[in-house]
Formats: sequence, C-alpha cells, structure tokens
Amino acid sequence: MMSEQFLNDAYRLAKESYAAWGIDTEAAMAALDALPISLHCWQGDDVTGFEAPDTALTGGIMATGAYPGKARNAEELRIDLDKALSLIPGTHRLNLHAIYAETGGKAVDRADLGPEHFQNWIGWAKEKGMGLDFNPTLFSHPKSADGFTLSHPDKSIRDYWIKHCQACRRIGAAFGEALGTPCVTNIWIADGFKDVPVDRMSPRQRLMDSLDAILTENISKAHNLDAVESKLFGIGSEACVVGSHEFYMGYAATRKTLLCLDAGHFHPTEVISNKISASLLFLEGLLLHVSRPVRWDSDHVVILDDELQAIAQEIVRHKQADRIHIGLDFFDASINRVAAWVIGTRNTQKALLLALLENTGELASMERDFNYTDRLAYLEELKSMPFGAVWDYYCMSRGVPVGRVWLDEVKSYEAATLAKR
Repeated sequence: MMSEQFLNDAYRLAKESYAAWGIDTEAAMAALDALPISLHCWQGDDVTGFEAPDTALTGGIMATGAYPGKARNAEELRIDLDKALSLIPGTHRLNLHAIYAETGGKAVDRADLGPEHFQNWIGWAKEKGMGLDFNPTLFSHPKSADGFTLSHPDKSIRDYWIKHCQACRRIGAAFGEALGTPCVTNIWIADGFKDVPVDRMSPRQRLMDSLDAILTENISKAHNLDAVESKLFGIGSEACVVGSHEFYMGYAATRKTLLCLDAGHFHPTEVISNKISASLLFLEGLLLHVSRPVRWDSDHVVILDDELQAIAQEIVRHKQADRIHIGLDFFDASINRVAAWVIGTRNTQKALLLALLENTGELASMERDFNYTDRLAYLEELKSMPFGAVWDYYCMSRGVPVGRVWLDEVKSYEAATLAKR
C-alpha cells in the first residue's frame, strides 16, 4: 500500500512533467469529475431481474458462469451497488431495466408498470445525488418467444410491446423529474431471423411504425431523452436483425432521438469510435454502451484497450461530452460481480483521463498544418508520460482506494456478504 506522502510526491512530479507539455492535470481531473458514467444494474444479477428470476434468458442474451453471491432481490442489488460505487471515484448514474421493478410480490404485467414500482430506486438515487436511466425489457417473455416484438407480424403482439415502451417512457420521465436530470430511455429489441429472410423490408416498416406510435406522447426532454439501439446479430438472429445500424441511424436522424452505439454490436473488425464524429454531424446526440466484444460475442467486462481509449478520445477531443451519454453494458457471471463493475467503470474513467491529459489544441494545429511528423512524435511521447501517478492521486483525492487496494475490499465484502447468499 502506497503512503499518502508517496502519492503526493509522485503526483507533484507528474504534474510538472505534464505542465512542460502545456497540460494542466488539475483541469483534467476536474473535467473527469463532470463526466458521469451510467452503471448497468444487470451486471449484479446476470440480467434476470425480479419479475421471474428463474426464467431463462432469451433474445440473444446469455450470461455464462456461476460465481457465487449474485443479488437475489433489489435490496441486495442496491447493497452491492453501494459497495461498487464506494470504490469508484466521481458521482455517476444507474441504468435500470424494466424487469427490476419492485411490485411488492404482486404480479404486474410489463405493459402496466408505472413510476410507483420504482420508488425505492428513485429514493436510493436521490440520496446519492445520482441520475437514473431506463430500458424497456423486450426479451425473456412469452410474447417475445417467436423472436419478434415491435416488428412482429401479429398486430396484437406489437401493440402489447408498444404499450410497454410507452409506459417505460413515462417511468423515465418520472425519474428525470424526481432527480433533476434527464433520464435516457433506450429501446433495444432482439427481433431478427436465424436464417436468411426473403422479406427484410416489411419487418422494418412495422418496427418504424411501432416506434412512431411509442413516441407519439410528447414528453419533455428536460425529463426524458429517447434512444434507439442497433445490433448486427444475436443468438437466434444471426442472418438479419431488424433494428440494424442503418435503420436506427435513419430513424434517430429523422425523429430527433439519440442513437445508441454499443461497442459489442458490430462486426468484429468494426469499431464505434470511428462512428462518433460522423454520427454527431447529423444527430442530436449519442448514447454509448461501453462494452467489449470478443470475436462474435459482446458484453465482456471493459478493459483499458485501444478501442476504449479511442472512444474516450473522440468524446474529449471534439468537446462533445454534453451530447454524449456514457453507459456500461457488460455482464459476466464467471467472476465477482461487484469487481466487474469496479474494473469496467474505473477503466472507462482511466481512458477518459488519458484523453484529457493531452494537448489536443496543439496536436490539431499540427494536423491542420500537415505537420504529421510532429503529431506522430507527440502522440507517441505522451504514451510514456506518468499517467499512473495522476490516476492514483485522483483516486486518493476523491476518497477511494488507490491501486489494487480496492480488490482487497471486494474480497472482504465477498467473505462477509456475498458468500452468505
């Protein structure tokens, strides 16, 4: 364990090193404080929720592993989140799915959910000064068993899911009004074909009409922001997903919604970092689901890899943080679930801090002058700057554990709490 004096001394030297490059470490840390990350509740219980926790997952979702100690109810989930948040610097947000409603043991249909079923979540978030984000749950349900929801050929099935999504927008608005910060309500569906379809247009026409019906109610953007999320493939929809990137790009541009770019929803050689600047030229804003794809699977715990750093650079370099909402989306049942939250969130913050510790203006000037030699040299030299000392000081100054000490706290929490479940 490093002493406070050691951390202060290391930071002082790092601060001087960055200052020699014209980089203000204090300003960078202050900017990081203003970048909330929306933690996803479903990492804590493997996406099962509280509606019917023993129901098998569908819709291309699969949580693998059986690590002990998963949250069995909302109270346990909030306790686990409290622990994770105590180990992560900054004030963040929480992203909820509709199946995390608390109905007092009563069966409540998804189409009939209301803000009253999320009052405990609102109270918890209010105590912490956090915002809440939301998602309709259009999977793991008898009315999604055919593999289609909002694009289903049966109008009664479509109408059911339209009603559910309409209810979720009202819930999101209630979150935003109660907490004083807009809720991002994101619609994702798994609709698609396992084998090559004959007719791709009709399901997409139905999806477009369903979304239009969902968005009919005028809800203030001061309380709720709508987002739509694409995917390339899913388990059971390998040949065609109705809600493709092209479909939702057009929809978000014409209907003035946010577009959700999930880092794990594209081809293995395709990245979302390169889509951010292009998309923002035509859209009101973006929701990013920061995840990590591995070959043809998504939703792995985020690591500090090249793509995560590229995503952070796109947010910071273009000064677009006010138009970009950052959320996490991974779930791993093979490791400690609290540790997964901490690892993924702290890595996302590290990537953002690395991007903030860059003399972007000078680098952009070199680029405009076609001075590519200096640009390359500067970028490479920045990679060996003492970033770690700044990150450690940031954690210490924000009252969270430095280095691997957080893992010791998670292990103690596992022994005292998780192992008894």
